[in-house]
Amino acid sequence: MRLLFLGDMVGKTGRTAVWEQLPGLISDFKLDFVIVNGENAAGGFGITEEIFRETISAGADVVTTGNHVWDQRDALVFAPREERFLRPSNFPKGTPGRGSGVYIARNGARVLVANIMGRVFMHPELDDPFQAGERELAACPLGEQADAVVIDFHAEATSEKMCFAHFVDGRASLVVGTHTHQPTGDHQILNGGTGYISDAGMCGDYDSSLGMDKEEPLNRFLSKVPKGRFEASTGPATLCGVGVDISDRSGLTERIAPFRRGPRLEETAPSFWS
Repeated sequence: MRLLFLGDMVGKTGRTAVWEQLPGLISDFKLDFVIVNGENAAGGFGITEEIFRETISAGADVVTTGNHVWDQRDALVFAPREERFLRPSNFPKGTPGRGSGVYIARNGARVLVANIMGRVFMHPELDDPFQAGERELAACPLGEQADAVVIDFHAEATSEKMCFAHFVDGRASLVVGTHTHQPTGDHQILNGGTGYISDAGMCGDYDSSLGMDKEEPLNRFLSKVPKGRFEASTGPATLCGVGVDISDRSGLTERIAPFRRGPRLEETAPSFWS
């Protein structure tokens, strides 16, 4: 199975780039499954139902989120009825929406996607992510109820991300870190066969501060006095993510490589997709 994970869409420029390019990527690379993190898609803070639906229409199979999931109150309304929209599964019991789901890929494979949020340097501090991961894997084990298992681990600390990946190694196909908006170069296959990258990066303007117009963040570092709100940067977007080939036999990662396309960073795509 060929899978593409795209990092956090940031603002209009990020989401528009995804909508415009994703159909071609699916066709050109013969992608079986696509996951997009959408938690910063609405002006950099949260996501609306309209944005969610446009992302699905463009070809995404699932939209994941993170700590900004409820920044747009609209999300509290549509989350319970949209099966392809995920919020972190370790929110308290009774939180609207769902933290995981099983979806059918274009090649017929059953894909468990779980969205889990870390706790180190994160707000709000949710339930134990390791226990949440254990529950998800116990309820839908790889090789039994699922042909592939992908976990979006939304967290700040790379140590927490890496330890979580080692915790589920051999039981998940892929663990992708999100949240920091900076693509990392540590893509690898762990000893048990789980693909891993500390952060997929973002889909947004990299001439910015994490996708935000750089003037106000810079002002706050220099003066400590806010002059205005953070606003999503509006320059040309670069798409960032990770591509993997997952074994149809074992459900584990066979190949993994970063994906980057746009004007700001060096472009790259998995060579094994050519």
